[in-house]
Amino acid sequence: MTDTITVIGASLAGVHAARTLRQKGFEGRLVVVDAQVHTPYDRPPLSKQLLSGEDSVERIALPAGDELDIDWRLGTRAVGLDTEARSVEVVTVQGDTGTVPYDQLVIATGAAARTLPGTDGIHGVHVLRTLDDALAMKGEIEAGARRVVVIGAGFIGAEVAATCRKLGCDVTMVEALPVPLERALGAEMGMVCARLHESNGVDVRLGTGVDHLSTDTGADGHRRVRAVELTDGTSIAADLVVVGIGVQLNTGWLEGSGLTLDDGIVVDDTLLAAPGVVAAGDLVRYPSARYGQSLRVEHWDHAIVSGEAAAKRLLAEQRGEEPAVFDPVPWFWSDQYDRKIHLAGRAAGHDQVRVVHGDVDDFVFVAVYSQGDRFLGVLGMNRPRHVVRLRALLDKGADLAAAIELAESM
Repeated sequence: MTDTITVIGASLAGVHAARTLRQKGFEGRLVVVDAQVHTPYDRPPLSKQLLSGEDSVERIALPAGDELDIDWRLGTRAVGLDTEARSVEVVTVQGDTGTVPYDQLVIATGAAARTLPGTDGIHGVHVLRTLDDALAMKGEIEAGARRVVVIGAGFIGAEVAATCRKLGCDVTMVEALPVPLERALGAEMGMVCARLHESNGVDVRLGTGVDHLSTDTGADGHRRVRAVELTDGTSIAADLVVVGIGVQLNTGWLEGSGLTLDDGIVVDDTLLAAPGVVAAGDLVRYPSARYGQSLRVEHWDHAIVSGEAAAKRLLAEQRGEEPAVFDPVPWFWSDQYDRKIHLAGRAAGHDQVRVVHGDVDDFVFVAVYSQGDRFLGVLGMNRPRHVVRLRALLDKGADLAAAIELAESM
């Protein structure tokens, strides 16, 4: 009999796992442990509506009300896992140590933002991953920061750049690679995104990295950033630097636990990592028959569907039912300026990307990715209806001809 399910991580994935457990009939003890002291919140607004002031902290809270009957352990960090004893070693923000037992376990500890080496203690340098990060950046802009340098042209960096331009800041975006977002969108569409930023007044610097930051010491005695020195010898004045150079998975606490760690937690095709242990969200590496390889997906929709699937996997185990295979079509969106960017499927491995509707120069279009006659994915700017319908074809395993026929008919 399962009396206690413990969820490590009050992330989007963790909260959806907890909610699904209750909705699907789990009546036992449900414990949620998270290192942050804040109640759970949604992350996409951090780089957009919260940073711009359109949304409040209250409005981005994730619904996880009293009806879920959760034993919340906020401000409590997991530091070790004993799968034999079925317990999690924890430490609180006050420094108290202890253990949290479980009969079944959901791991959804996500990832932390990578920092730029050599920038510790420099005021005006931020990452954007947590609520505190977003509020700190918002405070800098409200205090008068107007020259913003974004290091890294991934989706977080791109969204921050767009929001800062909306707030009237001068923005420079620096990307060490020659093409932004190439891994996610391919070279051709990555350059379309670069042009979108340039058309909105962002100074986009590609193919150059950061050598170091120039600082001075203010009257308060703190070192503050004043310029970003690039490897090509140029210098960019800066009041605020935002670092968006990827994430570090929060799996260090699982070293020695017996779980298989390889750029994430390796699970089977039902999200099972070990007996009674499932994982969900950014840190899950699962085998995808759909794409013929193991995948790790960091998007918002993936957090929701994997959290729900992880919960159902535990319930299937309790009830002696056959667990469902987890292999969804990846999907994400990004809001930048007045453009909504949607991607369903994957661009990785494509040998052709074909615009089947609209015009990339207007930043209103639909493009399909293919490998031979295989339909891999669809990208849309301000065409969400098209992407949704083509996503349904991806889910059915339709070929390229069917995708093009549907796209051209819309």
